[in-house]
Amino acid sequence: MNNKQLPGTNIMLSPITYGAFAIGGWFWGGADEGEAIKAIEAAIDNGVTTIDTAPVYGMGHSETVVGNTVKGKRDQVQLLTKFGMIWDAEDGDFAFDTKDNDGKPVKVYKFNGKQSVIEECERSLKRLQTDYIDLLQMHWPDSTTPIEETMEALEILIQQGKIRAAGVCNCPVDLLTRANAVLPISTNQLAYSMVNRGIEKDMVPFCMENGIGILPHTSLQKGLLTGKIKPGHIFNEGDHRPNTPYFKEHNHKEVMKVLENIQQIATDRNISLAQLTINWTMQQPAITSVLVGARDAAQMLDNVKAASFKLTPTELAIINTALLDMDLSL
Repeated sequence: MNNKQLPGTNIMLSPITYGAFAIGGWFWGGADEGEAIKAIEAAIDNGVTTIDTAPVYGMGHSETVVGNTVKGKRDQVQLLTKFGMIWDAEDGDFAFDTKDNDGKPVKVYKFNGKQSVIEECERSLKRLQTDYIDLLQMHWPDSTTPIEETMEALEILIQQGKIRAAGVCNCPVDLLTRANAVLPISTNQLAYSMVNRGIEKDMVPFCMENGIGILPHTSLQKGLLTGKIKPGHIFNEGDHRPNTPYFKEHNHKEVMKVLENIQQIATDRNISLAQLTINWTMQQPAITSVLVGARDAAQMLDNVKAASFKLTPTELAIINTALLDMDLSL
């Protein structure tokens, strides 16, 4: 794979990052840990060496699974995790009510206070079974904590050698500007896909101008852009996707029309729609590495093939034209 440099560092990331949200179980209707381990192993064995997780994914479960899987392979992987979504204290901004993997009610808060960030990092290091994290990211902004304070915590962790680089997620341009003034920010992780392109207007130009990479998540639009989830699909209990905008009946049908219009490209190349979608995302400006989840090894191996080809300018133009015809109601 043609690895890409994490901006401002000598760390090389694989062009596809294994996104470990779903393997935490929480929010995705459960997950099979054995299959998750096989998925991560398949990723590493096939060149996807960058892994992104977060404490809140299963209330520590995703980080624990990742840590158990990469034990003994630390020098082969780049570990990315986050902080700032807490469930064991009521600080900061209330985010939402949920249930953990055992069905216990949990309140999640967004909180990025300096001491909390440092303590969260320590817990993540233990779950991941490592003494350093390659990229530690603020999961969400928090209105009760000045972002300058949060960046000071990350600077301390860099000085201590516990993290190698600092990143943010879901951060608008104004806050990103303030954060970058305190500490060089390597990346901003944001929702971005063929059907969700809102960051292209302001965020992409800003990141390109300031040498900040974008780590797009939800690039397959929670599985919708694989073409495998048809209208009327029955999801497992606890799966959040039916309540998201793109899975509403009208939008779902509109996206399916787009997929039908670009299916011929996939057919001619003998690739899947998922591979086409990931490759399209990889080729967009400012993209450092595309986050893609996989519940099992077969899904991961399918995703890996997205890095084995490059869509032509003509193919990209056909895709972009099809996207212009889409009429979403969001």
